Amino acid sequence: MEYMTESVTCTPGHILCCDCGVPISPNPANICVACLRSKVDISQGIPKQVSISFCKQCQRYFQPPGTWIQCALESRELLALCLKKIKAPLSKVRLVDASFVWTEPHSKRLKVKLTIQKEVMNGAILQQVFVVDYVVQPQMCGDCHRVEAKDFWKAVVQVRQKTLHKKTFYYLEQLILKYGMHQNTLRIKEIHDGLDFYYSSKQHAQKMVEFLQCTVPTRYKASQRLISQDIHSNTYNYKSTFSVEIVPICKDNVVCLSSKLAQSLGNMNQICVCIRVTSVIHLIDPNTLQVADIDGNTFWSHPFNSLCHPRQLEEFIVMDCSIVRDLKRSAGAGMISKKHTLGEVWVQKTSEMNTDKQYFCRTHLGHLLNPGDLVLGFDLANCNLNDEHVNKMKSDRIPDVVLIKKSYDRTKRQRRRNWKLKELAKERENMDADNERQYQDFLEDLEEDEAIRKNVNIYRDSTIPVESDTDDEGAPRISLAEMLEDLHISQDATGEEGESMMT
Repeated sequence: MEYMTESVTCTPGHILCCDCGVPISPNPANICVACLRSKVDISQGIPKQVSISFCKQCQRYFQPPGTWIQCALESRELLALCLKKIKAPLSKVRLVDASFVWTEPHSKRLKVKLTIQKEVMNGAILQQVFVVDYVVQPQMCGDCHRVEAKDFWKAVVQVRQKTLHKKTFYYLEQLILKYGMHQNTLRIKEIHDGLDFYYSSKQHAQKMVEFLQCTVPTRYKASQRLISQDIHSNTYNYKSTFSVEIVPICKDNVVCLSSKLAQSLGNMNQICVCIRVTSVIHLIDPNTLQVADIDGNTFWSHPFNSLCHPRQLEEFIVMDCSIVRDLKRSAGAGMISKKHTLGEVWVQKTSEMNTDKQYFCRTHLGHLLNPGDLVLGFDLANCNLNDEHVNKMKSDRIPDVVLIKKSYDRTKRQRRRNWKLKELAKERENMDADNERQYQDFLEDLEEDEAIRKNVNIYRDSTIPVESDTDDEGAPRISLAEMLEDLHISQDATGEEGESMMT
């Protein structure tokens, strides 16, 4: 008697699934992947939809228990924040991979694709891929709540400079923008002689004070006022004030040093010109090209003032100019500037062209001046100088004219300027008509001084075409290689227009 049996041919090294009978490679569970997934879900217990809080005012995400952090879209920091929201369920499986799935920026949704593994029946390891949706919910952080309270702050930094020109403040503003020191401010208020920076914590204010001390010569005083106290818990609420004073010297000021200070700086002349103010005051002697750097401590020990205001600059025309080749230096003289050339010039005021009155002086601008050029300078011979150090000097040691810088056509320079700067978003009490002229002076200083330009972010203005230099009258300009491309970000992580401290 013959029995007919139907046999299933199996390839060597394969077995049949105990559920569906499909040939599979041997595994500890002896079940195919499809049947195993139908019986076991290793993602069970992991939430598929999670909410995440986002503050639209400061563009930060909430990280429990009480921290707000700033993250860019699809960044590693934001991915780590999303994974921490489901940290407890993920601890029961092995996380293999995690990545973002693209979503519309205004959808208020974040999608994260997770790849996990887990040991199931008889030691078999099952891998599964699934997506977790994160719903971005708006929530105002505590710092922004304080900002909305309009007058809630814990510390204020009051920066002051007792001068009539704001060149140092314009330079300081660009440094603050470059290093992002404005990010922790609640608000910035501009007044007639300085800026006020308001902070929600004393530590942020102290950080700003330390930054100011490293960038410009300053001195400061700290004070605090008791707002409230709780005698039961022994807690006190203070408001702190840091009063920072910048040295009252700006670029292109003519100063008179004390005789003791001038002698300590290498026997240089007392009448000097300030060529720039950075972390120190850079001075040059127009008679010998001797340079000196004065830090904040030295200035406050031996203070001096500016002899003339920038509004007192007068325009002169160069009648004759000759270069001084051999200069006899006295014993103990200091360092000589290599970027300037000593020249002897005869000048005449453009307002006195109908007379034959001319002035003779030495200048550090010998490499720039030619007969017929216009130059700005101070007329010390015909002005009333009220300075204690000048009164002690001999009259033959005081020059008649001190030349400051070469004059160019300002209208043409503004028209050809194909770059721009960013500004801090400040609250202004009143606008002075002279502020625009002072700001244009600062922009011209950036074009003329490469040392200051290195510390400033300059952005290319795409609205102004790049012109050739064939018709240029010799005015210094900034090359395209020194400019940055301006980046505009119109939407934030939730699709709303984000507020920024820069305009």
